[in-house]
Amino acid sequence: MAKSARKPASKKGKRARPGLGARLRGGLRRLLRWTIRGIVVVAALLVVWVLAYRWIDPPTTPYILSEGIRLDRLDRDWVDLENVAPIMARAVVAAEDANFCQHWGFDVDAIRSAIAQGGTRGASTISQQVVKNAFLWQGRSWLRKAGEAALTPVMEALWPKRRILEVYLNVAEMGEGVFGVQAAARHHFGVDAADLTRVQAARLAAILPSPKTRNPAQPTQRLRNRARGILDGAATIRADGRAACFE
Repeated sequence: MAKSARKPASKKGKRARPGLGARLRGGLRRLLRWTIRGIVVVAALLVVWVLAYRWIDPPTTPYILSEGIRLDRLDRDWVDLENVAPIMARAVVAAEDANFCQHWGFDVDAIRSAIAQGGTRGASTISQQVVKNAFLWQGRSWLRKAGEAALTPVMEALWPKRRILEVYLNVAEMGEGVFGVQAAARHHFGVDAADLTRVQAARLAAILPSPKTRNPAQPTQRLRNRARGILDGAATIRADGRAACFE
């Protein structure tokens, strides 16, 4: 009887181990996915943070914290905008950002003018300053500027203009270790922010480009002249409707 032909035993195929290049590509893809997820999470947290400050008064800021450590003292007292003399609000807008009610966070005309003048004058709006002061850090790094550029339109979309100005008036530095209009009014003039006169408000607004070196209670002639110009500007923006968004 013929022997049946024996079938050769089948060899189980072994899965080929990915080469080094494939493993590197897989690792890079995973790293990219996790990086994108991390960016999305950070962006979402920043949006929530910005939105929260629409109703929650910022307890502090990175710059206020650093100055508190450096000086070992701070003078700061939050005040709602309705308890600030109206002329104070108009004065800072006239001094720092006359088109505050008309732009979406960036004053394009001011930026063009600054570029035309070779960058010798600033074009930072009140909105940009609030973002820098409340959420970021001081300095001129490209990373900080990129964060400011990204967060400014987000804040403009989530906050009314009146809230932006209110936060600005409460976090702006108005003397060494003096932050906010209420602390500044008491420190320099011995009055509450609600009781500031036209001249006092204009002189406080006039020190904002350099609050550590200018004293509104003992103004130089140059500071007096700047304050007079600010009062004229405050009257102009009230007359032509450029104060309507916060009054």
